[in-house]
Amino acid sequence: MKGLPARIAKPVADVLAAGLVLTAICWALSLQRKIGLDLYPQQFFAAILFFTLPAAYITLPARRGAPRDHVPLYDVILAGLSMLAVGYVMVAYPQLILMIFSRPPALWIPAFTIVVLLLEALRRTTGPALIIIIGAFLLYALIGDLVPGRLQGRPQNWQLLASYLAVDSNGILGLPMSVASTVVITFIFFGVLLGVTGGSQFFTDAAMIAMGRFRGGSMKIAVLASGLFGSISGSAVANVAGTGVVTIPMIKRDGYPAHKAAAIEAVASTGGQLMPPVMGASAFLMAEFLAIPYSQIVMAALVPALLYYVALFIQADLEAAKLGIKRVDPSQIPDRRTVAVGMHFILAFAVLIYLLFWQRYQPERAALWAAVVLCATALLIGYRGTRPTLRTLFSGIAKTGHSVIEILLISAASGLVIGVLNITGLSFNLTYALVQVGGGSAILLLALSALVCIILGMGLPTLGVYVLLAALVAPALIQVGIEPIAAHLYVLYFGMMSMITPPIALAAFAAAAIAKAPAMATGWAAMRFGWAAYVIPVLFAFSPTLILIGAPVDIAFAIVTAILGVWLVSAALAGFFKDRLSTLKRWFFAGAGLLALVPSGAFEGALLTDVIGTILGVLLIANEVIRRPTQATAETNP
Repeated sequence: MKGLPARIAKPVADVLAAGLVLTAICWALSLQRKIGLDLYPQQFFAAILFFTLPAAYITLPARRGAPRDHVPLYDVILAGLSMLAVGYVMVAYPQLILMIFSRPPALWIPAFTIVVLLLEALRRTTGPALIIIIGAFLLYALIGDLVPGRLQGRPQNWQLLASYLAVDSNGILGLPMSVASTVVITFIFFGVLLGVTGGSQFFTDAAMIAMGRFRGGSMKIAVLASGLFGSISGSAVANVAGTGVVTIPMIKRDGYPAHKAAAIEAVASTGGQLMPPVMGASAFLMAEFLAIPYSQIVMAALVPALLYYVALFIQADLEAAKLGIKRVDPSQIPDRRTVAVGMHFILAFAVLIYLLFWQRYQPERAALWAAVVLCATALLIGYRGTRPTLRTLFSGIAKTGHSVIEILLISAASGLVIGVLNITGLSFNLTYALVQVGGGSAILLLALSALVCIILGMGLPTLGVYVLLAALVAPALIQVGIEPIAAHLYVLYFGMMSMITPPIALAAFAAAAIAKAPAMATGWAAMRFGWAAYVIPVLFAFSPTLILIGAPVDIAFAIVTAILGVWLVSAALAGFFKDRLSTLKRWFFAGAGLLALVPSGAFEGALLTDVIGTILGVLLIANEVIRRPTQATAETNP
């Protein structure tokens, strides 16, 4: 028997994908309580996994990139087996949770099946990197007593380990799955609806109108469009694939070198994972880890993310000036009156922000109400002369389900890591070891942590990066006195920098493939464009004024001087201000910028360095601005 034909497999996969989204919506609206059904949260998470695992086996081939004209029989069997095992845990959970340490076959057999099937599904969607890391943790759990030194752990019976990881609230059905099953699904649903109703096209058109009439407009359009799209997406590589196919050819047509076109797109798309409201789904998980409101995470992350994009935007402008690139061809810029019709899409975002920050709604409920408003205005007004049909809107449910399969699998697998850390005591041991290696020095520990974050983040999706680093590295930073929220944002930033840092810079390499540019050249250019993300986390780790913690005057001063510093360093890296900068001037610009960037509360005497950098920076800018135009022209065009 060949297996399941594609004409049957696709509708089945669509039903499963829609089922997991509808289940999440029902839970967010508390419909189960309204019909008198009392469930453990873990039963709901199991219900989500009940749809996710078989959908993964039906849609994802065992060998990545292999044609999927039919579903092989073994995948059909694995899909059915996953439904049986997860369905059994879902129904029998109240009894199974009491049996973990007695390890009866009725528990460990389905538990072991779930762990193995989850890992195989994860391998199909993310590749081997994450599997190797999780496999190392599982091996440690089994033979931790053989590890020498401070990292020695308690060895676990494999039946107990499987039962604990599959059923306990610290395992697969734990915190990451909780966030992914509620908040992430609803926000991705909102993002998908934005795409099918024309909202994504509206924001791209608006970016073209806003930036297309300025020099280097194509690069600025890429920064804006990729930042907007990335802020509600869950993957830097997906952002590159989604927006890069449009922006990279446009940037190249304007005359930018291919590797720079790819680099700017990679950096803009990666920055979307650091920009609220979604932050690659990590914002919601961060709120749960720190036990603080989601709105507090958003406010803390906002200024660093804006500084990241300010630096990128300034470099795009200066690169255009240096290369003599003009504005976008007016024929490519959409008509303002046509685009103005789409202003109704902004209403949905206004509702989302109002419900989150003023009415204090749960994020998943706020996203659902925003989705309702989005659908209503799209049906009534439409965009570019077309309105979505009800069928199109309903198709967004299945599309959302397919979009979140990877995130759900990563979230469930993240529970395996957290479970091992809890049951073996590795979390405490690793924190102690990092602090010991760092010698109690915050500077040394930050440098070591940054290196660990970039190495561990290589090849992993955003949510997987954050969960791993939040469990392994952030506690050590908190231990030496860094603000908890600053520590978590620090590891997220450096984890995401692995996306543009060679030798394994997935976002940069994906953009290079689209641009047909050298991969390593793109990676190095991306590091230069994304320089701010390597510096800003260190600054807010020492002085949390940049994450809006402190006196209002100190916060305002830190933000203003940081913007000046970003401008100066960006000019130094581009080698251009009003005209080309000499090597000596570039060093002066970079030095003044770095001094201005340092917040006044970073260390004793930092106020003085801040003032010196600001004054020197203003003098350098003034010198460039008041120079005679003829002199500037002569130096620019020798």
